[in-house]
Amino acid sequence: MNEKTTRPGRRNLREDCVAEGLRIVSERGVEALSLREVARRLGVSHQAPYKHFASRDHILAEMVRQSYASFAQFLEQRPMTQQPAEDLGAMGEAYLEYAFAHPLQYRLMFGTPLPPPEDHPAMMEEARYAFGLLQQGISDVHAMRGEPDAASRTDFDAMFILSVLHGLATIMQSSVLGTLDLAPGAIERMPGETLTRISWMLGLDDHGEPAS
Repeated sequence: MNEKTTRPGRRNLREDCVAEGLRIVSERGVEALSLREVARRLGVSHQAPYKHFASRDHILAEMVRQSYASFAQFLEQRPMTQQPAEDLGAMGEAYLEYAFAHPLQYRLMFGTPLPPPEDHPAMMEEARYAFGLLQQGISDVHAMRGEPDAASRTDFDAMFILSVLHGLATIMQSSVLGTLDLAPGAIERMPGETLTRISWMLGLDDHGEPAS
């Protein structure tokens, strides 16, 4: 079968493989991902994907890389006010919005065993870039507060915030949440309340100003 004419109007086989890989993971989980299965579903020879990906790890790494790139782009597209506290809060909202709107990509980034990072530098470059956006946002808040030891705290604060947001995004997509005995409206208030508490942790009041 001629792989160039199998999917008319599509961009190229490399991107077809990535798109089909995403569908496989979405439908059957990452355990079902293989280049042979990608080829079978695309209707090409089982060797065709190997022209673009040396192994299953390589196509998975590309899927993760694209997910991080999409995630970072989504964070960067949030409205910016040049007010560090407001901009960091908007980043937190964008983080949660992306997690809820793109659960497959979010799971690939944060819930999937990654291929060896040292073998896939492009994947990790995108991951570091996305994390760097959070670090910069926190650093701007520290600078606004005039804290002399801000640099030593930024990484810890970034990991803390990432852990809190990841935990919230995960539990809010879990079926168990609906079985808990929570007050009416508690689930809907969780994102806003969580971001408010992150602001307190950073030494800000409810209006995003340095707490006295």
